[in-house]
Amino acid sequence: MSLTDKSPARSSGSPGPGSGSPGPDSGRRPGPVGGFARIAAFSHRRRRLALVLWLVVMAGVWAAATTAGDDYREDFSLPGTQSQAAADLLAEHGAARAGDTVQIVLQDQGGLKDPAVQDRVGRMLAEVAGQPHVESVRSLYEDAAAIAPDGTVGYATVTLDVPSKEMPKEDSQKILDTARKAAGDGLQVELGGEAARLLGKGAGGAAEGAGILAALVILVFMFGTVIAAGLPIITAVFAVGSTLGAIILASHLFTIADYTPYVMMLVGLGVGIDYALLIFARYRAELVKGVESERATVTALDAAGRSVFFAGCTVILALLGLVALGLGSLQGMALSVALTVLVTMAASLTLLPALLGIFGERFARQFTARDAKRRAKGKAPEGTVWRNLAARVQRRPLAAMLVAGVALGALCLPAFDMRLGFADAGSDAPKTTSRKAYDLLSDGFGPGFNGPLIVVVDDLDGGNAQQAAESAAVVLRETPGVQAVSPPIPTKHSGVATMIAFPATSPQDEGTSRLVTDLRDDVLPQVSERSGARYLVGGGTAAAEDYSGKVAERMPLFMAIVVGLSLVLLMMVFRSVLIPLKAAVLNLLSIGAALGAITLVFQEGWFGVEPGPIEAYLPVMIFAVVFGLSMDYEIFLVSRIHEEWTKTKDHALSVREGLGHTGSVISAAGAIMVAVFGAFMLSSERLLQQTGFGMAVAIFVDAVVIRLLIVPAAMQLMGRRTWWMPAPLARILPKVHLEKS
Repeated sequence: MSLTDKSPARSSGSPGPGSGSPGPDSGRRPGPVGGFARIAAFSHRRRRLALVLWLVVMAGVWAAATTAGDDYREDFSLPGTQSQAAADLLAEHGAARAGDTVQIVLQDQGGLKDPAVQDRVGRMLAEVAGQPHVESVRSLYEDAAAIAPDGTVGYATVTLDVPSKEMPKEDSQKILDTARKAAGDGLQVELGGEAARLLGKGAGGAAEGAGILAALVILVFMFGTVIAAGLPIITAVFAVGSTLGAIILASHLFTIADYTPYVMMLVGLGVGIDYALLIFARYRAELVKGVESERATVTALDAAGRSVFFAGCTVILALLGLVALGLGSLQGMALSVALTVLVTMAASLTLLPALLGIFGERFARQFTARDAKRRAKGKAPEGTVWRNLAARVQRRPLAAMLVAGVALGALCLPAFDMRLGFADAGSDAPKTTSRKAYDLLSDGFGPGFNGPLIVVVDDLDGGNAQQAAESAAVVLRETPGVQAVSPPIPTKHSGVATMIAFPATSPQDEGTSRLVTDLRDDVLPQVSERSGARYLVGGGTAAAEDYSGKVAERMPLFMAIVVGLSLVLLMMVFRSVLIPLKAAVLNLLSIGAALGAITLVFQEGWFGVEPGPIEAYLPVMIFAVVFGLSMDYEIFLVSRIHEEWTKTKDHALSVREGLGHTGSVISAAGAIMVAVFGAFMLSSERLLQQTGFGMAVAIFVDAVVIRLLIVPAAMQLMGRRTWWMPAPLARILPKVHLEKS
């Protein structure tokens, strides 16, 4: 039924044409009206062709992707920031490295200067110098500063001829294996640096497999048959697999980070199973009524398929909002995930009907037989539990809203103390060599050694930057929070020099963040007034601060774009002002609860998790994905309520019936999402752990607390005003038909 349908209202209790047993026209082929119905009918009738086309597409994309290989890369450029200006200045004057470095970190309680130890280490470093991608090796015995004051900890610097991200994992492993040949007799050898961190990363697969297995169990429990449970998963795998191959090819043309495929799989599997489940649940309901398979397919796609389409559009709009942030490789990730959702929608609307056509007759027998057994046993009609829940909420709507709202509000509070940054080796698993190297360097040289600040001196008059750097070094050594400062390091250009300032606190410590701010805003500007030179604070630690600042600065614009577009779309769909406003507020509440939970677990270290800052781009990524996914449940639930409202014009009844028809599907879909997202907690990647945990919390809150408690309470309180829209606004906005005609 469309939003403008003029047909007479029919009581929800009166039998429809397919109720109980097949109606007189149940054997006829349906006459598709809308685009979704025509797509469903075509895919159902030409099911083998549709399936072959999907197989050809996925096989072709993966053949091309396997041949081309990937070219993932990251773009952390931040125009307009001090760290970027420092990096550009060094590159301009030939001081930027083409490759990165790794450190061979050594500890010996007997002292690293022992002749026997020196001999072993020297032979080992000579062998390391011959390994692939090693440009040079600087021994710890060539630099007095490379050995800690107590003489037990030191490091050799290995310069690579490629950036760390491009260093093959097997070559990093060769360096580690070679270095560890010197270990033993009290000498510990570890490998530090970004290339070493890659050795601790898992190959992936465990999290995805665990999520799919959990989803399969939930679907089998819901549908009672493995084949029926497998169709949503098959649909999701086809969609995600095809898109992943396409993204591998796209990585040669666009800047796409290496973490993008994991985020794509996380979102794609959850959304793909979710969308297919919503359609399949409606299909099953039609079969139980006695409708034949093709007509049930068309009806399901013409109803639930529309909900899936518009829900998917909100996810895509939210993800495209990330492009407005203008943050390098985050844009590539947003476009990749948006493409994943688009292909997932296409698979749900074309591949799933084809699969229903293949197994339709079997499903018709199984589902009708199960329904007959259930009725023979005198069990309550399906959805009774959810109707009873809605009735109880409707009796005390204000109390239900207050209790749930206060609980979620309390969970949101920790998010206001969220500290953004990037995980470094200090957040790696304790057993990894990068973490062991990090801890050894911290013990030997101080916690700030792992996060040095690069101070770039630019003598604007073109004079001697060395003198300006020495003036700054004197001040820096007396600045609270600075543990040590290196002598000025000249560059090829006399007007530019650098210094390295080592904070007294670790890179992820809040004190280091304050130090960066103090140096930029107070300490170095005062030195600049006296010397006339420009001082720029750069380096990885400062860049992380700048990135976090950019995210916080552009977050309001991003939120305004996402929320604004979603409000307009929902007003077009439901011809209401209050429903979009309610949806936006409740979606923000679920996102706030998720960010609060992430802060407690990953920043404060609850449940034994290694404490540290929240990944800088995580809040915007979770906001985009969760805001869109929350709209899925909103559209699915409210569209069914609206369908009942157009039939009965009884607002209270339409809320109960809408929840009765969708409650089990929403709870199952939410459980699947939680299982898929939560499984990524098994990943060794801190970003994926935080993302999976945050999304699992958000979906749990949204599907259980908000959609099944707060929404029925809010709609009961709004009453008939729920569907109100000012006449001028109604004339301006185009009409979108959501329910089937």
